[in-house]
Amino acid sequence: MQFSSPVFLFLFLPSVFLLYYLLKNIKYRNVILLVASIAFYAYNEPILVVVLLCSIIANFFLGIFIEKTKKKIIMIIAILLDISVLFIFKYMTFILKNLSYIFGNEVIYVVLPIGISFYIFQLISYCIDVYRGESEAQRNIINFALYVSMFPQLVAGPIVRYVDIKKSITSRVTCFADFEYGVRRFSVGLIKKVLVADYLGQCADKIFHLVEFQQVSMVTAWVGAIAYTYEIYYDFSGYSDMAIGIGRCLGFKFEENFNYPYVAKSVSDFWKRWHISLTKWFKDYVYIPLGGNRVSKARHILNLLIVWLLTGFWHGANWTFLLWGGMYFVVLLFEKKTTIINKLPSCLGKVYTMVIVVIGWVLFKSPNIHVATTFLKDMVGINGIVDSNSALVAKSVCVIGIIAILFSYPVVTIVKTKMEQASKQSLKRVFEVIIDILIVLLYIYSLFVILNGSYSPFIYFNF
Repeated sequence: MQFSSPVFLFLFLPSVFLLYYLLKNIKYRNVILLVASIAFYAYNEPILVVVLLCSIIANFFLGIFIEKTKKKIIMIIAILLDISVLFIFKYMTFILKNLSYIFGNEVIYVVLPIGISFYIFQLISYCIDVYRGESEAQRNIINFALYVSMFPQLVAGPIVRYVDIKKSITSRVTCFADFEYGVRRFSVGLIKKVLVADYLGQCADKIFHLVEFQQVSMVTAWVGAIAYTYEIYYDFSGYSDMAIGIGRCLGFKFEENFNYPYVAKSVSDFWKRWHISLTKWFKDYVYIPLGGNRVSKARHILNLLIVWLLTGFWHGANWTFLLWGGMYFVVLLFEKKTTIINKLPSCLGKVYTMVIVVIGWVLFKSPNIHVATTFLKDMVGINGIVDSNSALVAKSVCVIGIIAILFSYPVVTIVKTKMEQASKQSLKRVFEVIIDILIVLLYIYSLFVILNGSYSPFIYFNF
């Protein structure tokens, strides 16, 4: 079920909110949320919901066993079980495809459950945290299942650690201020998804599809790459806004997943701002356990390589994702071992970062390495500067593109801060009212677009 679908917006979400707020007892509220979350997942995955439920039950008992025994081997068994589930459903087809090129064996296609990478990583973090003593094992299976399957962040994050919300599961408070904030945040996320990401996505899809069959000019290629760069940001950050917004309405405070990544002055800074929950997960559960940077230079390089190859492979079972992760390993290693980037003027640092990021998104978007390399060749002008498509594609995304670039910076926050510094509180309040009116109007317009059938799945549903 899509957050941007009519059934979710007009039936599912209002029904959940109504039942939730009619009940005052936290135990009953948890049951309602759990049932709603399973129904939410089963709506699109009526068979594969069994994978989710079995993973929940297995890790529930393993968590208790880990706490009782304090044995590392039990934790390792739990991790291997979770990784095996992820491997079978996400990577088995990829492995068999590659083996078929060598041995000619038949390929078995395994259906990928939506959001499996997210909930498996949550389960792994839970088992590790219980073993480390950072959290007690949950002994109420309803509460544990709710943590894993909570519908706001179930299928596309953010990745939530149990230690961060365990208190909220049993003793959260809901108030009008939180509900108001949550509705506003959800509305902003829907606007970002429907009016910006989906529009830019149409242009990006056309150009990437075009590259598969013919050569394009440098301008056309760059328009497609930049369109996708901002599509994926507004798509994924929009989903995170909606997840955080719904969570706040229900009394949960999920951590931020984005912090204006396209203002970064280096690639290292970019990864502190982009998909923050995933970056923290790999740092806490892979990089630091491997030794982090408190090892020899050679081992440190190996640690970085492992983390970034895993980061790439986490996103998808394709050589392009491994290449994408490998590219970031090389760039980040360069930044860590030199001071060149830190010495660049701020504007040049931002340009450098965005060029790297755009190139990375080309690898990320491309269906295979051939399309990726062809696209990158087109971006350097191997087929000329402009072609018959250049003016048309540039014109089609010009207005939305400019808006997307502008609001990838904290424009509203900057304006509010300037007004506060100038002690213009009345003017600030007028500005806030104007912003709220714009949000309402754009939200209503987004609903009309959705009712017209003009919406697409979230990109990160594929991971």
